Amino acid sequence: MLGAMMKQELLISSLIEHAGKYHADTEIVSRETNGDLHTTNWGETAIEARKLASSLSKMGLDQGDRVATIAWNNHRHLKIWFALSGSGLVCHTLNPRLFPEQLIFIINDAGNKAIFFDKTFMPLIVGTREHLKAVEHFIYMGPHDEEVAAAVPGAIFFDDLMGGGDGDYQWPQLPEDTPCSLCYTSGTTGHPKGVLYTNRSTMLHSFAISLPDALSLSASEIILPVVPMFHANAWGIPYCAAMTGAKLVMPGPGLDGDSLLGLIDSQKVTLALGVPTIWMMLLDAAEKSGSKMETLRRNVIGGSAAAPSMIATFRDKYDCDTIHAWGMTETSPLGTANMPKAKHADLAPDARAALRLGQGRPPFGIDLRIVDENGVALPHDGVAEGALQVRGHWVVDTYFGMTETAMTDDGWFDTGDVSTIDADGYMVIRDRTKDIIKSGGEWISSVDLEGIAVAHPGIAMAAAIGAKHPKWDERPMIVAVKADGANPTEEEVIALFADKVAKWQIPDAVVFTDAIPLNGTGKMLKNKLREQFGDTLIERGV
Repeated sequence: MLGAMMKQELLISSLIEHAGKYHADTEIVSRETNGDLHTTNWGETAIEARKLASSLSKMGLDQGDRVATIAWNNHRHLKIWFALSGSGLVCHTLNPRLFPEQLIFIINDAGNKAIFFDKTFMPLIVGTREHLKAVEHFIYMGPHDEEVAAAVPGAIFFDDLMGGGDGDYQWPQLPEDTPCSLCYTSGTTGHPKGVLYTNRSTMLHSFAISLPDALSLSASEIILPVVPMFHANAWGIPYCAAMTGAKLVMPGPGLDGDSLLGLIDSQKVTLALGVPTIWMMLLDAAEKSGSKMETLRRNVIGGSAAAPSMIATFRDKYDCDTIHAWGMTETSPLGTANMPKAKHADLAPDARAALRLGQGRPPFGIDLRIVDENGVALPHDGVAEGALQVRGHWVVDTYFGMTETAMTDDGWFDTGDVSTIDADGYMVIRDRTKDIIKSGGEWISSVDLEGIAVAHPGIAMAAAIGAKHPKWDERPMIVAVKADGANPTEEEVIALFADKVAKWQIPDAVVFTDAIPLNGTGKMLKNKLREQFGDTLIERGV
């Protein structure tokens, strides 16, 4: 034997211990459900996570048991995360935006033994409780509350658990492949499927996305994760914040533009992360208030493609660099981030801006490819479009409770996206496989059309769908929501496309609607729009 290095398992518990030891006084600010701000720090959070873990161990919960949370981004939720995963339990975040029937299915499918809940979601607990087969404990995330005690008989109170906990609790030394968290997909068809993350996969994901070429996280950042902790583990940010010792600002239920703007300005937030609909509200609030959001240096957009006009507004008006990122529940979630290389420094401003519109390139640990309909790999030339597939250290192999692998025969996961990849690895999502518009045998990207439509100041939201056509099979059309006080016409919107896409790709129609249906993670339900508006061109006699 020539020598050896120390071997330590990659465990979630090491994150909170590190943050508590080396970043003890770094603040964690969170908005409570009643609107108040609560301030703690990493040192207190580390102690309270141990207290909570020790209390849970006395309740008969065993390693591997799934424990659900239905809660906002707040300090109690953060402590629960580390207490569960650090002690060998599985933290299962529930999306409260789902229908009750979907929640019941997910809770039963996961076999949850306990549920933590914020008061906002008490009606969901009351309405679904009798249908939950395995849940033994309902834990209210707050002090003793008579209203909760009456509505949820037998409820346990978070603050009581903390009072009986042991701050000197020792984290178990688990194998690093021990499961730590569980998230369910937000699929629009069929039942959601569970993705079971391990300590190892989560730790590797945390290392990778903290790198400068990904999200570039550090102890100098003040991070506002607007993306909910129930949406693909808040893109891993709570773990990374502990790893790097960053200050966290947790928005609780206040996800409107004014509330987020207030946190950004008062807490001097430097980095914020969320989906495009959130940033539309923030920009509107900043415009109305006159705030310059002077400390906000970067924002990360994921979940769906951002309009070029939104990225330009952040850049030109607020000096804020927008990082386009891509991922999914099955990839923990980050798969790519759009950060430039050194050679891009000399690009003309327009070319550099165009580069940043795509979803970016993968960090080490993720590999991408595109394939044709026969599974044959296509060139990475930035032109060829194919089905996007991924493999890596934090990509799903088998869904929770299933035996059949989710991978292709040669070991890749098919994402359901259509994309291009260039020679430098920069990937651009052209569409979802199920949403791409097929007109006369040619593909038209709904994502590209939507980005053009929402550039109109009178459009608040827009979706491009394929409408039935007697000759071309499908033709593109826009379903749009008007901005408050605006009254754009169909002709005005169609005119936007004249010099931006090929003539045959210009939408044939624009229809206005009061709202576009969204799924539980804020993505547009285009299948519902196709059901409602798919016959528009036929009805018009086109």
